Amino acid sequence: MAGIIGFFSDIFGYILNWIYNIDFIRNYGLAIIIFTIVIKIVLLPITIKQQKTMKKTAKIQEESKKIQEKYSGNQEKMNQEMLELYKRENMSPCSGCFSGIIQIILLLSVFYLVSQPLTHMRKINKEYPDLIQNYINEIKEQDANQTIAYPEINVIREKGPQDERVNINMEFLGLDLSNVPSGALNNIKVYIIPVLYVITSIISIKISTKVPQKNVPDEDKKGDDTSEIDLATQMNKNMTLVMPIMSVMIAMVAPLGLALYWLTNNILTIIERLCMNKWFKEGEE
Repeated sequence: MAGIIGFFSDIFGYILNWIYNIDFIRNYGLAIIIFTIVIKIVLLPITIKQQKTMKKTAKIQEESKKIQEKYSGNQEKMNQEMLELYKRENMSPCSGCFSGIIQIILLLSVFYLVSQPLTHMRKINKEYPDLIQNYINEIKEQDANQTIAYPEINVIREKGPQDERVNINMEFLGLDLSNVPSGALNNIKVYIIPVLYVITSIISIKISTKVPQKNVPDEDKKGDDTSEIDLATQMNKNMTLVMPIMSVMIAMVAPLGLALYWLTNNILTIIERLCMNKWFKEGEE
């Protein structure tokens, strides 16, 4: 798994470095925003397919529930009928797994890219294998007790202005994207991107987890059906509460460059979801 993550981190690093080196950009924050847009466009076909799968899944849920009720005492027959249902609808029971795996790989790859920009973006280790370690040793000699959570970020901050090989312009709209909020608690600026990230996360989750409910007669809203609806609603509410909390924890211990990527991704996801919801709704009419 680590090899796959490293492979994609290197590929993303080439893209990010190419964007950064464009003459009118030369800014890490702007490069991350454009990089995020590029990745979103590349993954758009997968996102559209995932949205279609979600719509189709919601459509066959009712028939699936009927099968489960009809063959509750015959597990083998129930499984057979469920497989036939998926086959008729041209769906796989594991339809959502592929997109989920992609999202995990993307998340980890970008994390490694942003936390190790000299390795994956600048490819410093290939040209100067000892350069980063020597800089880290110098920093440790100055303060042996200094904790270096992100060594390459620290090298950029400490040595970038004097050494062009490790210099990356991380100043973006008055913010230093090399900062880690948990390490700069007295600097109120470090909270701007994480707070915006959390706000957009809440909005994105609400849009993504909104479960449409059909108009069902009152007599059909009894027993297990009501329990299932209530359970789904409660799960959505719990996700809406838990995910922002997790987002805060991650954003507080990650470089602001990563939070900027997530913030941009959230904004694009919100726009993407709203457009797709409108598109699919019009397609059904």
